[in-house]
Amino acid sequence: MMDKFSYLGNADISSVEDFYKQYLSDPNSVDPGWQKFFEGFEFARSNFEEKGEVPQSLKNEFNVINLINAYRNRGHLFTHTNPVRDRRKYSPTLDIENFGLVQEDMETVFQAGSQLGMGPSKLKDIVAVLKQTYCGSIGAEYMYIRTPDIIEWLQQKMESSRNTPDFKIEEKKAILNKLNQAVVFENFLHTKFVGQKRFSLEGAETLIPALDTVLEKGSELGIEDFVIGMSHRGRLNVLANILHKTYKDIFTEFEGRGTSDSLFDGDVKYHMGYSSDLKTEKGKKIHLSLTPNPSHLEAVDPVVEGIARAKIDTVHNHNYDKVTPILIHGDAAIAGQGIVYEVIQMSQLPGFKTGGTIHLVVNNQVGFTTNYYDGRSSTYCTDVAKVVLSPVFHVNGDDVEALVFITKLAMEFRQKFHRDVFIDILCYRKYGHNEGDEPRFTQPLLYKLIASHPNPREIYTQKLLAQGDIEADLAKEMEKNFKDMLQEKLEESKQLEKANITSFLEGAWANVKMAGKDDFDKSPDTAVDEKTFLSIANKTVELPKDKKFFNKTEKLFKDRKAMIDGNSYDWAMGELMAYATLMNEGFPVRFTGQDVERGTFSHRHAVVKLEDSEDEYTPLNNFSAKQAKLEIYNSLLSEYAVLGFEYGYALATPNTLPIWEAQFGDFFNGAQIIIDQFISSAEYKWRRMNGLVMLLPHGYEGQGPEHSSARIERFLQMCADNNMQVIDCTTPANQFHALRRQLHRPFRKPLIAFTPKSLLRHPRCVSKLEDFTKGGFKEVLDDETANAKQVNKVVFCTGKVYYDLLDQKEKDKVTDVALVRLEQLYPLPLKQLKNIIAKYSQAKDWLWVQEEPENMGAWSYILRCFREVNLKVIARHESATPATGYSKIHQQQQQQIIDRVFEKVLVKNN
Repeated sequence: MMDKFSYLGNADISSVEDFYKQYLSDPNSVDPGWQKFFEGFEFARSNFEEKGEVPQSLKNEFNVINLINAYRNRGHLFTHTNPVRDRRKYSPTLDIENFGLVQEDMETVFQAGSQLGMGPSKLKDIVAVLKQTYCGSIGAEYMYIRTPDIIEWLQQKMESSRNTPDFKIEEKKAILNKLNQAVVFENFLHTKFVGQKRFSLEGAETLIPALDTVLEKGSELGIEDFVIGMSHRGRLNVLANILHKTYKDIFTEFEGRGTSDSLFDGDVKYHMGYSSDLKTEKGKKIHLSLTPNPSHLEAVDPVVEGIARAKIDTVHNHNYDKVTPILIHGDAAIAGQGIVYEVIQMSQLPGFKTGGTIHLVVNNQVGFTTNYYDGRSSTYCTDVAKVVLSPVFHVNGDDVEALVFITKLAMEFRQKFHRDVFIDILCYRKYGHNEGDEPRFTQPLLYKLIASHPNPREIYTQKLLAQGDIEADLAKEMEKNFKDMLQEKLEESKQLEKANITSFLEGAWANVKMAGKDDFDKSPDTAVDEKTFLSIANKTVELPKDKKFFNKTEKLFKDRKAMIDGNSYDWAMGELMAYATLMNEGFPVRFTGQDVERGTFSHRHAVVKLEDSEDEYTPLNNFSAKQAKLEIYNSLLSEYAVLGFEYGYALATPNTLPIWEAQFGDFFNGAQIIIDQFISSAEYKWRRMNGLVMLLPHGYEGQGPEHSSARIERFLQMCADNNMQVIDCTTPANQFHALRRQLHRPFRKPLIAFTPKSLLRHPRCVSKLEDFTKGGFKEVLDDETANAKQVNKVVFCTGKVYYDLLDQKEKDKVTDVALVRLEQLYPLPLKQLKNIIAKYSQAKDWLWVQEEPENMGAWSYILRCFREVNLKVIARHESATPATGYSKIHQQQQQQIIDRVFEKVLVKNN
């Protein structure tokens, strides 16, 4: 028997006697609702005071209350939400006998009915309402939420309506119409494109009316912008019947024709993105965006959130009511992919929140061939929602009215509380993973049931006919008209020679062009006027006199002021001035990553704390009344989700400088999927530019294999078709110009910037004022001290190793070696390199020197792409790990590289 009273909100009360005793001793110590309740049992007072006993009638009231709360807590376990098979059995059940009640009590009137808004009611009626509300086609999980107001709101919404739809006839016809479109569209594709992969929605067609409800109800509540992310299942149906991509265009893609755009490699039809402007049934204007996605399930989730946040920040003036992200998951993916957890953990963080995401789960109870009981340990695939205390609604996917009803409730919840909400649509997959797959190999019993199961439209049609809501011919007429229209569009598509590249987020990018090959020959002028530069610099190193800062903070800013006065700017000053000067020109800067406000290596201090306080001050946001803002946030300890979020943010903001920094460059591979599937390839799969900057601290300083290498070789292996830029700068000014260059070109490309660690404080890694106020980014830095006529050996290198080489060269007073820095690795600046070759035409030896092992770093790429001279390599020996973990061995290896360059040991030929 369940006899705990946790629902009373007092953990010390475990019995009716204790609670009643508390009320009698001090009525005001209990909730007013309970005071009123106990007043109805005044007759029990004398008996309790004399004998210490509570009459059984009062105990039974509490037993009924306990029963009510059990339905609220556990009713979802006993629902009729599975359309094709029986649910698993759970115990204890909700039978009244488990609550100290007996069948004879069913005719007894209980005051506890007031808890459900019924007033005093017979137990049988209370149980009937509870079953109707919590154990029908909808199961609700919400009692774990720790905010009483939210629980009360959800209870009121569900219990007042009994979770039972009451739609008007016109609403029912509209639902049937969307369901008809979903079902007929899939049937049409199945018969016209036999054997082609389309990852059909069959078995889950009620998703389309649900999405339509999200848009219609959402627009009524003030939402103007919806950003959708989903994988392949049902995507074509969503494109056609929600975003209104033309059926003709979709059919053309089935023909597999190429496009007229030579810069567009393309992708399969169920990965493409699309945007559209629509009017709802009530005349509301809305914008929809379906984000392009790879086959990596759930990888698109953070991208969607980033796009949504960008729109909130830049288009809707930080109004979370205007933009809603919608994520459509599969049951196996939401349970199995860790990125879901990372994204959900971002949902309430200041730098990443989007005002609440609508999560729709197409729960077809199987993942490819894997049964649900092999796909998760949790009861539900949606149990990750409980991490952030989001409500979950489990709905029978065959009951379209229940689904539409709960979707409306979910939209109201989102707009009121700005939190995520999950709708778990229990459905099935009619065919295998794709249409050519045989599901009976792995789920023979399930697919025997599915084979004879009517589709949701047939079920709903029969329901409406039985209720007398529609005429018998209406459904047939709907089907015929829609099918005839599809056939007409199919015939039109066959006349097209090329597929149309459909738009996605086109509006924000109207004035940004796609880059051509010649655009990379020379960087633009990104210099800043000297007077402007000095004015901004001086203002950003001033701390307010009325605020008390930590002594070390004040010293740090005095040191920065001394840099200005001494005309010697270190890395941090060069970097911060890049942001400040862009902001002065009206370009916002968004910067996230782990510990970025201070910087992993305590160099940036873009945000400083006040002494003995959590208050903070951002100098770069206080140098001008007209400047754009720096939005800089320390992120949660995630690479995958945060990089994906920033990529999405950059997709929607071509005139913002979006930056993600790895704590150490080595850690970027936690986000490898975002790099592989989006950053390096999206422009050529989906024709979408992106100006994201990745800052990856890189350099060999004896910190071991996990804190030395940002894997230059991996990025260079992905480079082709000018898809991104890869730099490894050696001066603050060149990094300054590289960052400014991002927004001073007429196109956008991702920038992979390998950044220093020890060089942050290296006395020679500094720049002068004129380096910032003249020219632009230099792809190659020549040896200014070399006399070309005396040079016999030219050393090409990149990054920190240059300073090691320079120290040795000057120490030994070497005059016949030129040290040439390759600041931009990709696109390879061949014109500039050829000029270097021509200058040192008398040289006999040409070396590539790197501190990475020979099988890593840039060497393999240089060997393949830079063939104008016969290069020899000096590097660490090839290795399975990037670096040794022993500091003395590191020092020996580093010195060997230097010694080999200056011929203190032999150089290896290649």
